[in-house]
Amino acid sequence: MRIWSIHCQGYCTCDAISANSRICRYARLGEIDNARRVFDQMPVKSVVSWNSIIGGYFQNSQPEEACRLFERMPERNTTSWNGMISGFVKNRMIKDARRVFDVMAERNVVSWTAMVRGYVQEGIISEAESLFRQMPEKNVVSWTVMLGGLIQERRIDDARRLFDEMPEKDIVARTNMISGYCQLGRLADARELFDEMPRRNVISWTTMISGYAQNMQVDIARKLFEVTPEKNEVTWTAILTGYTQCGRIEEASELFKRMPEKSLTACNAMILGFSQNGKIVEARQVFDRMREKDDGSWSAIIRGYERNGFELEALDMFASMQKVGTRANFAALISVLTVCASLAILDHGREIHAEVVKSLFHSDVFLASALITMYVKCGDLVRAKKMFDHFTMKDVVMWNSMITGYAQHGLGEEALQVFHEMCSSGMVPDDVTFVGVLSACSYTGRVKEGMEFFDSMKLVYMVEPTAEHYACMVDLLGRAGHVHEAMDMIKKMPIEADAVVWGALLGACKTHMNLDLAEVAAKKLLQLEPKNSGPYILLSNIYASRKRWEDVAELRNVMRVRNVSKSPGCSWIEVEKKVHVFTGGDKLRHPEHEMIVGMLEKLGGMLREVGYCPDGSFVLHDVDEEQKVHSLSYHSEKLAVAFGLLKVPEGMPIRIMKNLRICGDCHSAIKLIAKITGIIGEVRASPVTTLVQNLLNQ
Repeated sequence: MRIWSIHCQGYCTCDAISANSRICRYARLGEIDNARRVFDQMPVKSVVSWNSIIGGYFQNSQPEEACRLFERMPERNTTSWNGMISGFVKNRMIKDARRVFDVMAERNVVSWTAMVRGYVQEGIISEAESLFRQMPEKNVVSWTVMLGGLIQERRIDDARRLFDEMPEKDIVARTNMISGYCQLGRLADARELFDEMPRRNVISWTTMISGYAQNMQVDIARKLFEVTPEKNEVTWTAILTGYTQCGRIEEASELFKRMPEKSLTACNAMILGFSQNGKIVEARQVFDRMREKDDGSWSAIIRGYERNGFELEALDMFASMQKVGTRANFAALISVLTVCASLAILDHGREIHAEVVKSLFHSDVFLASALITMYVKCGDLVRAKKMFDHFTMKDVVMWNSMITGYAQHGLGEEALQVFHEMCSSGMVPDDVTFVGVLSACSYTGRVKEGMEFFDSMKLVYMVEPTAEHYACMVDLLGRAGHVHEAMDMIKKMPIEADAVVWGALLGACKTHMNLDLAEVAAKKLLQLEPKNSGPYILLSNIYASRKRWEDVAELRNVMRVRNVSKSPGCSWIEVEKKVHVFTGGDKLRHPEHEMIVGMLEKLGGMLREVGYCPDGSFVLHDVDEEQKVHSLSYHSEKLAVAFGLLKVPEGMPIRIMKNLRICGDCHSAIKLIAKITGIIGEVRASPVTTLVQNLLNQ
């Protein structure tokens, strides 16, 4: 009988150990229900069993159930109490952890350290420090946790004093101090500690290499990298990132090829590095070769396409990311919203807005600003204002987006009203704010108000006027016909007038046909930007409007000699989530060209019936009237309108974007088309010349 009893006791102990092990394993795999099933089926539950299942619930973010089980425990030991503290800390419930800590009958060094760690994790360093000083006993972990807290708060000198007090300095503490010094750019102090280390591991070496790389001392980092006795993926990635951040992409590429294992982080760094240096083809090659991709990989390639002017490719990549089920991160959403804003594709923008809400980023101030900017640039000011009003914690970027948006749409009064609300709310306007305010005055002809705002910038708001503000003032005076006063302002500027200022004057001279000042402005612009086609075109247009064809020919000859090319007029429209692009004469030959031409001819007949007569003055070439009429008929915006009438459902607005300013004849014709067809439409200018060039090169 006694033999049987001993045998049973041994069997039960082994069985309990096995059950406890299974509880821990299930909890670690996220299968907490299976862990609970094992626990409930145990005939005898030891304190270890209770601790295991409670820890499992904490591990699976179910602290309420962990608390219920803790209350039911027949007996508890110090490990049980420590488990509760650690569990609450893991679930960011620092007040609950402190309540448990305060009622503990017996605390050991683990209890104190867990509590200090919790405060450090929450960034409450003063409380962590206070508790640390009260600790009756400290071990190397306690010291290292507190050291990390001080470094986290960038109190590096306090951290050094604590480090010097440490009775035992292990490799982790020394590496933490090196990292802290590197974060603050104190590389000499970091290197001194590194050189004094009695023993170094791969993490110590990598930390020092990263420190040099992050502080743009990549050559020293490389020397250290070459003598490192052991390298891991992080070491390789650290030096690689250093090269990409310094713009030394060739060296980064050479190192990337040498990497024995190309980690996910390294690949993402190379995609960003290639993209930042305009090597989008190479970036895509790295992306396509990756065996696995995370949200960082997708956002890097999307951002690369967006920053390099490949807007349509950025949209395609975003769609591909969604198809494979990768959730868009913050960077990807910002990039694709920027694309939607630049192309003014509202339907895409609305879809991204839904994705922002789905990803729970809608309360982020930067994304909210990007959404407002997108709606503004797409012409949906009602939605932009609704978002703006809904957001309580507005930053200066949001206010600027609304002011600039209203100004760009000619709603000067609304722009100035938002500006006054901004000042009343206590938000301090910046230089961008005043660009919007002065633009609002310019677009609505408020010369006196504009002058007052300009004078108040420095005197009242302490904002120093820049060349951009002077350009707004030149534009303000020029639009109102005061071109000579605008020229006087340029002469009196305390800073050198740049191309934007002279461009504003040239535009005003074209509007008011002041050829003498136009030539002065154009010559200045050609000195500042000899490869920019803008001033050549504006001056050529002025000559053409006065039928000075010899001067036009001479100017175009100069452009040929200097290899200056003009971006072609281009319009685009979004239909069923696809962007359709048209150029003058439809040089890209849209697949449905014949149908579009048929619609244009039909519209031409309808326009003639209501008295429309093409205005040949907008054809700035020395050709006969018949050719002028033909040329006007095939302007890109008219082609886009015809396509929109064919494809956009009745009752829906037709939105067309253009890379250049719409010509006067098209403006008149499209207004009449809207009237006779009953469509709601708009044609808006956008500076997406890179997109146009990419499309023409395909």
